[in-house]
Amino acid sequence: MTTSLNKHILLIDDDNELAELLTEYLASENIQVTSCLDGASGLAKANDDSFDLILLDVMMPKLNGFEVLKALGGNHKTPILMLTARGDDNDRILGLELGADDYLAKPFKHRELLARINAIFRRIAIVKEQTPAESSTASEQLLINQVKVNQATREIYCQNTLLELTGTEYLVLAYMLEHHSKIVSKAEISEQVLQRKLSAYDRTVDVHIGNVRRKLLAIDPIDKFKTVRGAGYVFLQGDL
Repeated sequence: MTTSLNKHILLIDDDNELAELLTEYLASENIQVTSCLDGASGLAKANDDSFDLILLDVMMPKLNGFEVLKALGGNHKTPILMLTARGDDNDRILGLELGADDYLAKPFKHRELLARINAIFRRIAIVKEQTPAESSTASEQLLINQVKVNQATREIYCQNTLLELTGTEYLVLAYMLEHHSKIVSKAEISEQVLQRKLSAYDRTVDVHIGNVRRKLLAIDPIDKFKTVRGAGYVFLQGDL
């Protein structure tokens, strides 16, 4: 049994054969797929309709995947799973820096794709399962080093300025705030936030932390993160 019931995915990929195969396969998992065969039509569809997830290829006509990400603005709430060429680390890192939530290298097995999709859906479900009362209480208590998280609205503020975060960046920063002053390993962030085990040479966590760090520094020049080489990251408590 999967956790992905009655979901709707937008697939932006110029490989028509792949689109047909994924549409049929994911339908058996109760996931509806709407496909677009170029970046321009995919961007228009992403802006006009609501989806639970976007699968975004890199190499496409009209607009490539990076151009679509730039047009979405880097603060979208719909999670985006990039489909990249195997072994092309530069594409993966650039995609994450531009606002993708995760990536999967082509060619991939259908079960591997489904596992990544379900990991993202579990991530979203964790946030949605919070009751307003739980969220309100948590938001009142969670003010660390001039950064405040409001879990009821899924918003984080730095010095009373709203941070423009993707859904995954929000979850990463909220998790670091909850575990402030402690070393949090990349493996823990991957398992608890990304909902998947950390694999060798995986830079996903590093890039998400880097994106959050950069957005915080744009508001407050005092770095709130400490990198502990070989161990992980610390969100600093600051002066009380």
